[in-house]
Amino acid sequence: MTAAAVAVADVTLFSGSAAEWDEFVRRQPHWTAFHLHAWRDVVAKVFGHKTPYLAARDPSGELAGVLPLVLVTSPVFGRFLVSMPFVNYGGPLGSPDAVRALADEAVRLADREKVKLLELRSRTELPLDLPVSHRKITVVLDLPDTTEQLMKSFEAKLRSQVRRPAKEGIVVKFGRDQLSPFYRVFAQHMRDLGTPVYSRRLFEEVLRTFPERAQLHIVRLNGKPVAAGLTYRTASMVQLPWASSIREFNSLCANVLLYWDAIQFAQSTGAGVFDMGRSTPNEGTFKFKAQWGAEPVPLHWEYQLSSDGRLPNVSPANPKFQLAIALWQKLPLGVATRVGPMIVRAIP
Repeated sequence: MTAAAVAVADVTLFSGSAAEWDEFVRRQPHWTAFHLHAWRDVVAKVFGHKTPYLAARDPSGELAGVLPLVLVTSPVFGRFLVSMPFVNYGGPLGSPDAVRALADEAVRLADREKVKLLELRSRTELPLDLPVSHRKITVVLDLPDTTEQLMKSFEAKLRSQVRRPAKEGIVVKFGRDQLSPFYRVFAQHMRDLGTPVYSRRLFEEVLRTFPERAQLHIVRLNGKPVAAGLTYRTASMVQLPWASSIREFNSLCANVLLYWDAIQFAQSTGAGVFDMGRSTPNEGTFKFKAQWGAEPVPLHWEYQLSSDGRLPNVSPANPKFQLAIALWQKLPLGVATRVGPMIVRAIP
């Protein structure tokens, strides 16, 4: 029986084992590491959100589809039902019938929970009737066999920027034991952007839960951490979902070295693709990523709105937040680091 012909008997809250869930996920062509069951515990432990994971089963009781969902609740921003919040990918997996049945149940759950927005963050187009947002893209770089081949493909300016940090004495420290310097750079970077920072515990849990997938990269100048990133690996792809740098050292190309180190790491794992992470088209971050020869890939985020019919905009680009961003940038770093996690947990 083909996947397209699998009948769906019912859709319920998943109550099986993590092993059953993950075995099914890994058989799906468009699965991501964020679909793995362990992310359920990470989200629950770090953010305290409810995780109504859904399962579609065939008449024999075997899984035909899965949908990881998280209910994000905030007295300020409202309620959201998202797959998956805080990361780029999620959405239902399984046969077309199962995907449709899971999405239908997610819509019913969203209505029962009175959420402002149901959002299914898929990498690919799904056989659904829900409207699709392409407001975000990811930027991916196909990796050749060697870094030498990749370096030759760069324009002269980028090759010079890649080589410059070594001349300035900037080096990269690689290892899972580098959480403290990573978080110092990440927290300062987010404060300087005017954006609340995730708690350190998020990265602690990611490193603890995914020891074979997560890795830290720290760029240092005279021992001082000036750029940092966390890579996350799947079988054929390495992602850089969290990257940051201290602005005053960008003129020395510390941020360029961070990406170059992450790309070389991706090649060393045998990955064929380096995913540079989510961007907004034509903004500065996108242009920085595009210079590497990376290509934009639209994200298919299917959604269902509440009765007011407006897509919530909780991004920093919203003009309503400009004053708050300006004030946040002026906060002492210690204050921003303590307060930020209480705010950002409600922004999916």
